[in-house]
Amino acid sequence: MTQSSKLLYGTACALILSGAASAQTYVSGSAGFNFQNDSDNAGALTRDFATGDGVAVPPGTVLPASTDIAWTTEFETGSFLAGALGYRYNEAWRAELEISRTTADVDTHMDVTAGGGAIGAADAAVLITGSAPLGVTVADLVADGQGDITTTAYAVNGYYDFTVQDLPVGFYAGLGVGLAEVKVDYSPSGVAVIDDTEMVSLFQVMLGGTYPVSDTMEAFGGYRYRMTGDAETNSVLFPTSLDVENNSHVIEAGVRFYF
Repeated sequence: MTQSSKLLYGTACALILSGAASAQTYVSGSAGFNFQNDSDNAGALTRDFATGDGVAVPPGTVLPASTDIAWTTEFETGSFLAGALGYRYNEAWRAELEISRTTADVDTHMDVTAGGGAIGAADAAVLITGSAPLGVTVADLVADGQGDITTTAYAVNGYYDFTVQDLPVGFYAGLGVGLAEVKVDYSPSGVAVIDDTEMVSLFQVMLGGTYPVSDTMEAFGGYRYRMTGDAETNSVLFPTSLDVENNSHVIEAGVRFYF
């Protein structure tokens, strides 16, 4: 955990524990499905770059520093895991510290552009300085979307619990803020393009329902929307800094134990 995340957690613990003398402590765990939003990756060359023989793009074409580079990435359905330590202050309000993890494999990349122009029809050698034609287009190379995006998040969550008369279940709504370590691996067709990690901000909204199993155990299920700041990554294939979007929808189910 970075120094900034330790500071966030230390502050959160002090705030929660200061009012928790009569609180009921709980631990919870949940798992579910992560539906990662498409990422409109966008960035720019960090220095001048000479292309390989892209056939449609002459070899040695120099793209100057700050040339825009962009493409779109689609993801497969991934997984979600979370664990939390919390305190219930009364029937309506509770707060918790949570560690969670989402993953999603890359399905495909598409719509690669440089300087605002599409380069999908060019030979993939255009991406490698001095390379002869490879016999595969940029579009075909990136369409085989290997890799994944993994987010490990450290959050402080606050919840409001409420009931509806004559219903056997309760309901909750919550907000969470924190820090997230985002690891991006883009390796289309086995070619490493991005392999980088960055710590960014996290925000999430939670909605769901709770069913009391016993005096000390609750089952719950719900939905959460998670978003982080864009992860600023560096390409290992060509000199580019690229911002990767990281937003997702999660469906989860879990249990909560009071003690």
